[in-house]
Parts: sequence; structure tokens; C-alpha cells
Amino acid sequence: MTPANRRTLAAIESELGRLIRYDDESIVHDAWIRQRYEQGFAASYAPARSETVRTAWHEAGHAVAALSVGARFSSASIRAGGSTSGRVHSIQGGGELSFVIDAAGQVAERLRNWTLPESDQELRTWLASWRADGGDARRFRAGLRDRFGDDEAAAWRFTVQTLTPLRLQIRQLARALLVHPGYLPYEVAAAVAGLQPPLSCW
Repeated sequence: MTPANRRTLAAIESELGRLIRYDDESIVHDAWIRQRYEQGFAASYAPARSETVRTAWHEAGHAVAALSVGARFSSASIRAGGSTSGRVHSIQGGGELSFVIDAAGQVAERLRNWTLPESDQELRTWLASWRADGGDARRFRAGLRDRFGDDEAAAWRFTVQTLTPLRLQIRQLARALLVHPGYLPYEVAAAVAGLQPPLSCW
């Protein structure tokens, strides 16, 4: 980790420690709220704040999933722009488990408030409606074939089983994205989440 990344990590950990008793919406950095409001991604500060939190959990889900399956990425960001509200940049690796990374944003959003589809019917109805998500849905369906064929529900449940034990790591990384007014490099994101990658990934 570079000295600059160490400084970023130390600043984030200090801020998270200071704000430990605050909920997610209370710790959103003003830069993210203003950016969404001033660029027309939200009608006022209140929805801008809520949208930032949702995005942080979504992107943290992608990043933690990537770390958990041994994939690498360059950085994670919750800056809104174009057709996306945030992004985990340049993900590489994951192999036959790459579909876990693709579904992880949606799974993480639902882990945040425990609103995962419960019944098979509810899940299949939701999966049928999952189309527009910055390419995540398309990549999920393409990536699950090696392991699950065309059984989207089985691949989704596998993703849920993989990520539910990592909910606290997702939350910690989401909160780091919320308090830091910039992108998080791979090494910083991994350290914040407490999921150091295998040496072969460096």
C-alpha cells in the first residue's frame, strides 16, 4: 500500500470511529449530496442523501463480492454521472463465480434492510423484472451458465448465501464510501472491508 493510500485509510478509519453511533444517512459527506443535487440526479438534498446511501451499499456489495471470489478492481466510487450512480472500476477475475459479483449490488441493497425475496415465486417474479441495472443483469445471466445453466434463482440464492455472512464487511465499506469524498483505491477498499486479497492477486 502506498503512503497516500495509508493516509486515506487512516483518515477513513478515524472518521468512521468518530461517527460510529450515527446511521448511514447521517454520515453522508456533503460533497456527495451536493453533487447529486447540483447535477440534477436528485430533486432536493433529502432524496440525494437517500440515493447516496443506496448506491454506497450497492457498490460496496460489488467490491466485497469481488474480494471474496479473488477478483481485482482498480477502485470503488459513488460519484453519480452518466447512466450510473457509482461504479467499481475495472473488475478482473472471478472465473465461474463472476456472476456473484454482478448480482452483489442488488443483493447488498436488500441485505441493508433485510428485504431479500423470500419465496421462490417472489424471487422469480423479481428476477424476471431485473433488466436495467448498468449491465449487471446482463452479465449475471451470461456468467451463471457454467455453474447453474439457466437457473437464475439458484445462482441468486448462491450469491445470497455467499454475501450474507459478509454483511458487516459490506456495511463497513459502504460507510467508508459515504464519509470519503472521493474514490477508494482497491487496496484501501480491501483494508476497510477487512478482506485482504490473496497474494496472487497483487
